[in-house]
Amino acid sequence: MRLCSLLGIALVLSLPAAATVADAKEAPRGAATSHRRFDDVEHWVRVFDDPARAVWQKPAEVVAALGLEPGMVVADVGAGTGYFMRLLATAVGSRGTVFAAEVEPALLVHLRDRAQREGITNVVPVLIPQDRPGLPPGLLDLVLLVDTYHHIDRRLIWLERLHDVLRPGGRVAIVDWEKRPAPVGPELEHKLARADVVDEMAASGFTLMAAPDLLPYQYLLIFRRR
Repeated sequence: MRLCSLLGIALVLSLPAAATVADAKEAPRGAATSHRRFDDVEHWVRVFDDPARAVWQKPAEVVAALGLEPGMVVADVGAGTGYFMRLLATAVGSRGTVFAAEVEPALLVHLRDRAQREGITNVVPVLIPQDRPGLPPGLLDLVLLVDTYHHIDRRLIWLERLHDVLRPGGRVAIVDWEKRPAPVGPELEHKLARADVVDEMAASGFTLMAAPDLLPYQYLLIFRRR
């Protein structure tokens, strides 16, 4: 699909009903453990783009572990302020495409402006709904979710719908927080244990391919669509 065609895709957003942070100690399986508002872009730029983040997030190492190749189509779901945008765009090259997907309109504007400001021409900012991936069907080689998986509600349904956007053999990479105390990251009750993520993905038709031991406070899990 040509990039000019991708730029014409318009997707619908379903905004969250609550602005509070959920206490998810008794959340059922597949329920979001955290609900936050992300409309204060300046605040989240300070948080997500803090230079100190690179020490523990190791973005270049994470992207290298994904095994991306020129020409691939990738989606960064929950792209936030675009922390991984340039690295992903470079990895897939000018013939590839990166969908920077967000449910928050204010962040989407920021992503578009950042791509233009930094001269990144193979990034397509996309507004997606909360209840499904909302990306072009059968197009994606890889979906990346960094610090996003625990925000998704009714995940098992969401993951079933994720199959529709992946190519045969497409992959899903999840970076999220180990369920233990850490000097950075969300509250302990908002974290999901690695084993729970693996179980949910397996129940939804994904096979764990790799779990590179790269990060001090998070796991990186790479799955393939069955």
